[in-house]
Amino acid sequence: MGSLDVQIALLAIAALFFLFGTGVWIGLSMIGVSVAVMWIFAPAKPAGDAMATTIFSDTSSWTLTALPLFIWMGEVLFRTAISEDMFRGLAPWMRRLPGRLVHTNIIGCSIFAAVSGSSAATCATIGKMTVPELKRRGYPDSIAIGSLAGAGTLGLLIPPSLIMIVYGVQADVSVAKLFAAGVIPGILLAGLMMAYVAGWALLNPSKVPPPDPPMPLAQKLRESGTLLPVMLLILLVLGSIYAGIATATESAAFGVVGSFVIAAVQRRLNWRTFWDSVMGATRLTAMIMLILAGASFLKLAMGFTGLPRHLAETIAAMNLSPAALILVLAILYIILGCFLDGISMVVLTIAIVLPMVEQAGIDKLWFGIFITVVVEMAQITPPVGFNLFVLQGMTGKSIFWVGQVSLPFFLAMCFCVVLLYLFPGLVTFLPDLMVSAAR
Repeated sequence: MGSLDVQIALLAIAALFFLFGTGVWIGLSMIGVSVAVMWIFAPAKPAGDAMATTIFSDTSSWTLTALPLFIWMGEVLFRTAISEDMFRGLAPWMRRLPGRLVHTNIIGCSIFAAVSGSSAATCATIGKMTVPELKRRGYPDSIAIGSLAGAGTLGLLIPPSLIMIVYGVQADVSVAKLFAAGVIPGILLAGLMMAYVAGWALLNPSKVPPPDPPMPLAQKLRESGTLLPVMLLILLVLGSIYAGIATATESAAFGVVGSFVIAAVQRRLNWRTFWDSVMGATRLTAMIMLILAGASFLKLAMGFTGLPRHLAETIAAMNLSPAALILVLAILYIILGCFLDGISMVVLTIAIVLPMVEQAGIDKLWFGIFITVVVEMAQITPPVGFNLFVLQGMTGKSIFWVGQVSLPFFLAMCFCVVLLYLFPGLVTFLPDLMVSAAR
């Protein structure tokens, strides 16, 4: 690959980011730049034919059909009373924990994440109940909103996860194994966030309101009964995958049916709820599929430039250790997270990054969980952080203020990455167990 080719390829990438900055749709930006690159590097190959063939082959995957179904399931639950039920069911058990009701943000987000693959949906659904309630009871805005911003990102890590589906299709990794691999890291990250809240409460006892009056055990159990519908839905969706009864796509279909049953039981299922959920899922799915289509064509175009191979060879020549490579990639994704949403980050970089990862001998399954965690960080990094946008609209606070109060939870994610690198079994244990059980 000549120096002029490298310069042209880098210029194309610069043009891509320029288009992102001007507000042009991400998918259209990638398609436009790809057409220009094809004209320069492969003039004999009709760009239109190549685009149609590539986009169709990459977006017609059966696995991708799980994407709109999981999105639809989350949209239906977003319009039910599930967040109110979760707060009422969790609050009685938080009385003795340092930080008390702040933990409902983290545990509530963890539970809802198991039935929604979207970080923004998790943040909005739990936040619409907990933020006003915590404020009414006298909890500081900084810890109430910061913990929600951080815990909302668990919607990406705890399966089902939209990012895992996209990564699995792009990297040719089993989505079911990715879902299994995300369970322990998700619980670990939730635990780290709860540990921070507990530490904050112990260091700032004057800022924690007094506990609610004691509640008899029987009443606690009755209140916790409101959690039963969502727990059954989690069992239906994830249990069917891990038991080998259903694929990720089939479990998503079960989840949609289950979410409608919950909505019907709560008497929230009407024509308006149905139509709003369909339109919400359609809009989000169309946005994601346009990004995937653009990234698919960009991957082909960049292959003609030779840039991915050149970068992989350059990294290999540097003889970086796996730890150094992971550190470099983490910094890269954190920087990209300031400007791009999570799915765009994955589809834009995976064709370039994956050869480096394989060259370094890093397991693609483990790397999928790593990339999910660093994409989680992007959800709370200004100026483009989806959770920050959600909370800005919900609370009226500055997006940079929300980013500041969520910084401790960003650091918890960094520490989680370190633990996952030092103890890779945290990622691989459940997938290996699934394989053993299948035998």
